[in-house]
Amino acid sequence: MKSYKKYIIIQVAVIVFFTSCSTLEKTSTHGFNSGYYKLQSKQKNVQNVYLDVTDEKIDVYHETEKQPDKNKFLTIALKPSDSLVISPLVFSKKSLDIDITAILLKYRPAVYGLPGQLNTDFNVALYAGWRHDIYNIKSKMDPLGKSYNKISNWGYDFGFFTGPGSTPISPFTTQNQITDEYSGLMIQAGFAGFIELNVASFGISLGIDYLLNSDRDVWIYTNKPWVGFIVGIAIN
Repeated sequence: MKSYKKYIIIQVAVIVFFTSCSTLEKTSTHGFNSGYYKLQSKQKNVQNVYLDVTDEKIDVYHETEKQPDKNKFLTIALKPSDSLVISPLVFSKKSLDIDITAILLKYRPAVYGLPGQLNTDFNVALYAGWRHDIYNIKSKMDPLGKSYNKISNWGYDFGFFTGPGSTPISPFTTQNQITDEYSGLMIQAGFAGFIELNVASFGISLGIDYLLNSDRDVWIYTNKPWVGFIVGIAIN
């Protein structure tokens, strides 16, 4: 039991550390940066555009033949100014997402008349999926009567993961076929869906584990699916 608690502490510490460190990383990888987007206005019109994003403003260019036009057609101020209030705008983009992930909680359904199990054993995995980011821009007014534009964003993605981990092997998990208890090395693989926010990336995963020793033949969870709570850190 002490070893399991040790795994939990290490796993949570690693995720918290890298998640906090990855906030700046996410800003540069999946943040609102210069590039190609789709623009949806209040009238529901969708246009392909190129954005030139700086700390003070966003210049918007029409995209023609996969190139931005030379002349911008819209400038969005990011600092309080006397500029006119703009209608709500929605920018979106799609991109490949590659993460380092960990399943913090893994639920294994009941099998062979034995109750379901909730595991928190140490594991890591490489995840690859297709990500969709959405950025909403709304004009606000400050107490001095100056307008400013507030940007809010969220995203989602779906993809696949695989990686190593550990799992408890015991008389319970082998229907008393073995008498020893140990943490077995296994490979996990499956499908996951994420919700992407400014400070976190988390979601639900569905997968199976493959035990890397001969006890897999008596392990009750061989080829049995599980459901987990997954968190991720962007590395691309």
